[in-house]
Amino acid sequence: MLTLKCPYCGVHADETELHPGSEAHLKRYGPGSSDDEFEGYLFMRENPKGVHFERWRHVYGCGKWFLAARDTNTLEVFGTYSAQTTEPPQEIKEAITAKRPGWSWREFQ
Repeated sequence: MLTLKCPYCGVHADETELHPGSEAHLKRYGPGSSDDEFEGYLFMRENPKGVHFERWRHVYGCGKWFLAARDTNTLEVFGTYSAQTTEPPQEIKEAITAKRPGWSWREFQ
């Protein structure tokens, strides 16, 4: 079972207390965007096998959205962090690099 630590309330919650939101760190398009940009935002996802950054909501806890870095192949969680950040904290990037030599945050930008 997948267990994530909510960075706001500190609770280690299993997936039954959480709700997945989608891929994290996406450029969101809204009013004034072209149809192609909005279609890409809504429907086009990488869905990688390996390191992935996701949005999660602690539904049966504090109710806040947060971000998580995990491996979609092994379900290994590298860490969670505030939804207001534009990129993962350095310690999470270092944890991923330690386990996945050659991994780079640049490939997600």
